[in-house]
Amino acid sequence: MTKTQEVVLFSSTAIALYGYDQGMMSLINTNEDYLHTMGIGAQDPLVGILVAVYYLGCSLGAVLFSRLSDQHGRKLAIFSCLAAASLGNLLMFVTGLGSAHAWQRTPRAALAVFGLGRVVMGLGVGGIDAVIPVYSSELSSDGTRGKALAQEFQMNIFGLNLAFGVNLLVTNLLGKASPWAWRIPIIVMQAFPVFLFAVIGRLPESPRWFIYHGRKDRATDALTDIWGRHDGQAKAEELFAQHAKEKGATVGYLEMITPGSSTFHPTVITVMGQVNQALTGYGAVSVYGPQIFELLGFTVQNAEYITQANYISYFFLMTLAWLLIDAVGRRKLLLAGSSVLTCCFLLLALFGGLAMHDLSPGPGPGIAAILGTISLFIATGAFGIGWLATIWLIPTELYATTARAQAAAISVVVWGLANFAVTLLSPLLFNNLTYWIFLVFAATNAVAGLWTYVYLPESGGRSFEDNQKFFEEAKEHGTWRVSRVAGGVYKRLAYGGTLEGENEPLLQRVQDQIHSG
Repeated sequence: MTKTQEVVLFSSTAIALYGYDQGMMSLINTNEDYLHTMGIGAQDPLVGILVAVYYLGCSLGAVLFSRLSDQHGRKLAIFSCLAAASLGNLLMFVTGLGSAHAWQRTPRAALAVFGLGRVVMGLGVGGIDAVIPVYSSELSSDGTRGKALAQEFQMNIFGLNLAFGVNLLVTNLLGKASPWAWRIPIIVMQAFPVFLFAVIGRLPESPRWFIYHGRKDRATDALTDIWGRHDGQAKAEELFAQHAKEKGATVGYLEMITPGSSTFHPTVITVMGQVNQALTGYGAVSVYGPQIFELLGFTVQNAEYITQANYISYFFLMTLAWLLIDAVGRRKLLLAGSSVLTCCFLLLALFGGLAMHDLSPGPGPGIAAILGTISLFIATGAFGIGWLATIWLIPTELYATTARAQAAAISVVVWGLANFAVTLLSPLLFNNLTYWIFLVFAATNAVAGLWTYVYLPESGGRSFEDNQKFFEEAKEHGTWRVSRVAGGVYKRLAYGGTLEGENEPLLQRVQDQIHSG
């Protein structure tokens, strides 16, 4: 493989690890031996807490490993992220193993070890979420920024499918009372860090990181390794000239969250993007999918099969995300996604209520359950196309290199905290509200869409410098409302916009090389 292909394979596998970890707990939560080992019931709030603490680890890991990435290099930070994720996974796997009687007498110890494993694994995955997009954007993308990131996030859904598929396979083979039906899906995740550990030594360090630390010779060597001697030298000169312009323009976390600073407005947009993505409710749907289909009236086994089918549909529909994101723009995808999600959750509330009160005789689910299933399939696709990759892309288009790592960390921190809240509350809401929970999700999606329409500028087709003009003009106009800034021009995609300066990718031919074999 070429270096460019190795970088793409590495980044995609890392994103797939993130997806696998998100879907791993889906059927573990209902395993009888797992619940017995933890000393909790199926509807105990601790079920949600054990899922949710992972996101707190993600938030902390994003900050810690982003800082490590800036100080000691992208590769060392990624290696450390993988080590943390692997260690946390092992802690989860060994909880209660080999000493079942002792653990049964002290379920609090089992809870503590498993919870610690969730947090440690979250540290690693949060670091991956923060560092990998920065590393891959500095090494491997093409001129269509949205398409490249959406393709990576399609691998996220591949990981989610793999996690649920492994869960479903071992549960059917071993039964819900088997300890190995929940331990095997956990330990299978080790395949991802093992593979990534094996190949990370072959990958180049980010030339941009070398340059920003005054190591121009190493940067030139890295570019030569990637591009060849002639093209590598030319790229090195371009980056040296760019660095001379940006030298000293560092941005700290405090400045980014200080009202009135030049980076405060884009930071608010980054934060609200992640909050709104959490409000769509799909963090909960990813983890509690089978319970939703059970609520619609399907048997436990059928609910699990339908959940897998939903995730497979999710994976293939993500193709539309990378076909559309650069063609129609970020705002349109987000607004369309919110509109479809709001309508689908309203329908789910209706069909869920009808399914729960279906008194018609006959075996199998009724028409309401079937229509509810179709609505959830459509909602899942709408989230993937509109809200999955888009929110992670926008911050990379609003910040220069000097602030990008910090912006990625802030984005992951907010993502972690928001999803912690959603996944913590979801089982409580499912148990107490039943199908009325879909009305809550419909309302939160409507709120997310309204905020997006009013305040989110279209960043597609514009360079970093072009997008900065929005924030400058918003300050001059004294408003953040997109429609009132520069005559509303930032509501639309800038066709023919430039991709110059920092946004010019180093490996813009990578996709062509991959597709050509």
